[in-house]
Amino acid sequence: MNLKKIILGTTICLPMLASAAGTHGIDKDNLDPSVRPGDDFYQYACGGWMAQHPLTPEYSRFGTFDMLRERAKVQLKDLITNLSKDEQSKVKGTNAQKVSDLYSMGMDSVRLNSEGAAPLKPFLDKINNSRPEDFTDIVAWMHNGVTNVFFSTAVGSDYKNSDRNIMHIGETGLGLGDRDYYLEKNEENDKILKAYENYVMTVMQLAGYSEADARRVWNNVITLETEFARNKKTREERRDANKRYNMMSYSEILSAFPNIEWDRYFKNLGVEDLKEANVSSVNFIKFLNEYLPTLTEQQRKDYMAFMAVADSSALLSDAFSDADFELYDKVMSGKQEKEPRWKTAMALPNSIFGEAVGELYVEKYFPKENKEYMVELVGNLRNALGKHIDNLTWMSDETKAKAHEKLSSFKVKIGYPDKWRDYSGISIDPEKSYLENVYNASVWFHEDNRRKLTKPVDKEEWHMTPQTVNAYYSPQTNEICFPAAILQDPYFDVTADDAQNYGAIGVVIGHEMTHGFDDQGRKYDKDGNLTDWWQPQDAEEFKKLADALVAQFDEVEVLPGLHANGRFTLGENIADQGGLRVALTAYLDHMKDKKMEDIDGFSPLQRFYLSYANLWAGNIRDEEIRARTKSDSHSLGRNRTNVSVRNIAPFFEAFGIKEGDAMFRPESERVVIW
Repeated sequence: MNLKKIILGTTICLPMLASAAGTHGIDKDNLDPSVRPGDDFYQYACGGWMAQHPLTPEYSRFGTFDMLRERAKVQLKDLITNLSKDEQSKVKGTNAQKVSDLYSMGMDSVRLNSEGAAPLKPFLDKINNSRPEDFTDIVAWMHNGVTNVFFSTAVGSDYKNSDRNIMHIGETGLGLGDRDYYLEKNEENDKILKAYENYVMTVMQLAGYSEADARRVWNNVITLETEFARNKKTREERRDANKRYNMMSYSEILSAFPNIEWDRYFKNLGVEDLKEANVSSVNFIKFLNEYLPTLTEQQRKDYMAFMAVADSSALLSDAFSDADFELYDKVMSGKQEKEPRWKTAMALPNSIFGEAVGELYVEKYFPKENKEYMVELVGNLRNALGKHIDNLTWMSDETKAKAHEKLSSFKVKIGYPDKWRDYSGISIDPEKSYLENVYNASVWFHEDNRRKLTKPVDKEEWHMTPQTVNAYYSPQTNEICFPAAILQDPYFDVTADDAQNYGAIGVVIGHEMTHGFDDQGRKYDKDGNLTDWWQPQDAEEFKKLADALVAQFDEVEVLPGLHANGRFTLGENIADQGGLRVALTAYLDHMKDKKMEDIDGFSPLQRFYLSYANLWAGNIRDEEIRARTKSDSHSLGRNRTNVSVRNIAPFFEAFGIKEGDAMFRPESERVVIW
């Protein structure tokens, strides 16, 4: 957690009544009746919604997911601002005091603007006044709460022994995020690089550098980051678990990378007697070991100073955040205006004290009946996925047995954790600057992470807060998690019929389960260990099917001359397809011996698929399409719908899609994995 990434967008769901499933059908206003389902199903299912929700200047993308997030922010604002009326918010050290005061500090634009870059000065002085022999100390200090420079370290579970925590050594990040911005020469990248130059020049001058010195910083930053980009893994390589796992003894690390002062570095971080570590990117650390001695002291200082400025900018004056907006939001994403201050001010306490806010949220907005409904639904989806495993024609009985073992071992987390996180080690002092408070919290998170090194993995820990509208599968704990806030329309609606709920939250559940068997999740066993439990011929058959699915997405042109990346998005595409198929089976099993009726002229299967499509309704700017194609492992909403359903026979039957229709795909070309 660094000073910029600590500011995470989170959401909170609306109050929900718990009752038996209702009977209302599809909202016809979401549809575009001028388009036939067989010509463009996504446009047919979502065109009405998209017309009703045109992009406003604040957004580069706005869809149903974003709509929930915006509704949620209003709820979250009410929750946090009302804390100031709570007597506990006046008691120093309480969660109420910390959350309330941190939010107030973020809202105090007068103070932030009057302070300008002053809160940043101690950081820059520490970097610029250091001696050459202090270099490793400065790197360790920055890694302990400011940001990662040159490389990164963190404690996490051992991929091949999921019960124990180990040290991981990895790559550094890039100011522009993806390596292609530095390496691919085209008009769009030239425009972004020019904007990046303007950004570096602007923030460094705001930080007190002269124009000439800021120019020098830019030259050094772009030189270093371009070299980093050349040697970093591709986005496809980063997804490969086997390529990220390279255990080395500490003596091997010292021998292989002698130009990095590992002993001094880890001593600064309080890590003693390190025996081994996973070097997730051996080639990058090898490059860095050879590259560091070639850098001048000024190059090192300029790069570290810029990283400190850039990762603190959201916690400083409006001039800094305006520069952030110009590059990252306007040029790279296409937004036209900044969001209101209260939204960014809320994000910090909701991130730093996520479970403290989550505890308040659950008490107010999450009835126990919702959890009971989800437990039943997850059980139905688990049974359905088991049936799909049994019916696979390309998988041997030996591998099927192992797959069933993994499925039956899924740990399910629904709603909120049984034990809330303790934030007593973090203090928020309004007498200190906004930046200093967040920096101190960041230090606590880093130290808390390193304290895990000598402890077993806590498999009860949650990796999302209850108020997050999302879900996840973790291969290293073999768990699926559905935070409380995802149980809201259109993902889950107690007043809708079962076909719609199975087509929405049911597919989400199936999606997360299928992640356990996607191209990376399948590499982990029932205990969360990276190991090959597949028969060789089954792995080969899986690869053939996966490659065919990659090709389907690769052929989609998302912008003129820019195609989707089927390899990068493979895991999510497998999970989407698996979720759709498994959820339908679970729905049909659930409705066995029950009457399946049309509602408002739509059959149950039509409502199922329309409900799924409506999850991804949205408008998006070209700049955001380009950025997401480079950085997001999820396909665009249109492709998550249209490409996925074209492999599913019941979809064709539901809408009478036949040969000659644009949405039709011949059976011989369909890809069915799970």
